[in-house]
Amino acid sequence: MNTTYPIAAVGELIGEPARAAILIALLDGKARTAGELALTADVSAQSASAHLSKLVDGGLLTASRTGRHRYYAMAGPDVAHALEALGSISTLPRARIAAARTRAADDMYTARSCYDHLAGRIAVELSVALQTCGVIRRSGQRDYELGRVGHAWFANLGIDVDSLRRSHRIFARQCLDWTERRPHIAGALGAALCSRLLALGWIACRRDSRALRITPRGAREFHSRLGLIA
Repeated sequence: MNTTYPIAAVGELIGEPARAAILIALLDGKARTAGELALTADVSAQSASAHLSKLVDGGLLTASRTGRHRYYAMAGPDVAHALEALGSISTLPRARIAAARTRAADDMYTARSCYDHLAGRIAVELSVALQTCGVIRRSGQRDYELGRVGHAWFANLGIDVDSLRRSHRIFARQCLDWTERRPHIAGALGAALCSRLLALGWIACRRDSRALRITPRGAREFHSRLGLIA
C-alpha cells in the first residue's frame, strides 16, 4: 500500500480490469454476492474472492453477511462519484463513438443510476432546466443550493428538502457525468429526486441493468414542467 501517495494505492485497486468490472457492476448501489461478481468480471470464484478482499481492505467496498451469503456493495456515494469522474476522462467523446454504440449503450447514455441518483443525458438536462427555472443554483465549484423557487418546487413534487438538510449527507453535489461531461445532481437531494421519480412512475428500472427507462408519463411530465424532450 502506497502511504506516501494514497491516490496511487486507489489507482492500483481500480486499475486492475477485473476489479474495475466489479466496481462498475456495483455502481447501481445494489449489493451482490461474490459469485455474481465473479461472473460479471469473468474470473474464477477464487480470483474474485481475492479481488473483493482487496477492494474491501482498500475502503472501496463493504461486505455483509445474510444467511449463507456474503454480499458486497459500494462503500458510499463518494466512491461512485470518483468512478463517474474517472469515466469522464477515460472515454472517447460521444461524437466519436456514437455510430458504434449498441442499443444497451444508448440506454445507459440516456438515463442510468449512479449509486442512488439519476445520471445520463436526462439527468444533466434536468440539472440545467432546474437551474434555468430558479429551482437550484450552483454553489461554489462542487455543490448546488436551492434557488428562489426551489423549496416550493420540490415540495410540490413531494420532497421535503428541510429533512434532507438534517441528514448527514452533502445536500446537493455536482457529480460529473461521465457520458455527458457535465454535472448532474447527487447528494441527499439527488438521491431523493431519483427515488421520487421512480415512485411517481416517471422513470423505471430496466431488467439486469443500471440503465433506466423514461416512461410515457415521465416524458409528458418532463416536457410540460421543464420543457425536456425525453
